[in-house]
Amino acid sequence: MRMLTWIDDGDALPPTHLALGPDSDAPGLLAAGGSLSPPRLEEAYRHGIFPWFSEGQPVLWWSPDPRMVLPTAQFKLSRSLAKTLRRFVRSPRCELRIDSAVSEVIEACASTPRDGQGGTWIVPQMVAAYAEWHRHGRVHSVETWVDGRLVGGLYLVAIGRMVYGESMFAQATDASKIALAALVCFCRTHGVTLIDCQQNTGHLASLGAHEIARSTFEDHLSRTSGEPDISDWTYDSSMWSQLDALQGTLS
Repeated sequence: MRMLTWIDDGDALPPTHLALGPDSDAPGLLAAGGSLSPPRLEEAYRHGIFPWFSEGQPVLWWSPDPRMVLPTAQFKLSRSLAKTLRRFVRSPRCELRIDSAVSEVIEACASTPRDGQGGTWIVPQMVAAYAEWHRHGRVHSVETWVDGRLVGGLYLVAIGRMVYGESMFAQATDASKIALAALVCFCRTHGVTLIDCQQNTGHLASLGAHEIARSTFEDHLSRTSGEPDISDWTYDSSMWSQLDALQGTLS
């Protein structure tokens, strides 16, 4: 039986094949310890590893097998969501923004329980770490605004042409789905073919996400994370046309 690896800040993360297996109490758990510094987060995400822990626990590092991903070409746009998006895009009261309220989005996600769980996993240590990593250019937010008020959104990590979805929140119907649809459009525009979703949830599956083997995910990661970073994180309304159901909406 594999034992959990404990690390200090000076230690490298262990190889992902050492993560606890499906017969353990915590499948996918790879290591514990260390901090959430930008260099550590960079090392982790480049190897498909992410932190996930609760208040009072050490930092826990995960590499699940299989891995939940959303291919941007397979995003499922339901008829009702397409109708909502068309209203959103045409309304002068509505706006899609990127990176105008990163800290607010992370804080809002921190107050929203993860799908199927009773409490939040975004502890204050995580909020501070990802806000800091945003200042290093790695963390971004996609935001849904109505009447000048932030009503939903998500935040993500981007390295090269690899995007890792972190968390979403909604304070109005479909507000987080609108942000995800916008992220899909942005990714398609910039040649990003896969969004990492980390964990399997029914909500993500309904939008087109599915599981792939960790080895397949890591192969994709090795190809895309080394590509040039996306330099322009501006959302242009023309990007909505990346979704077939919205083509011609702005004309």
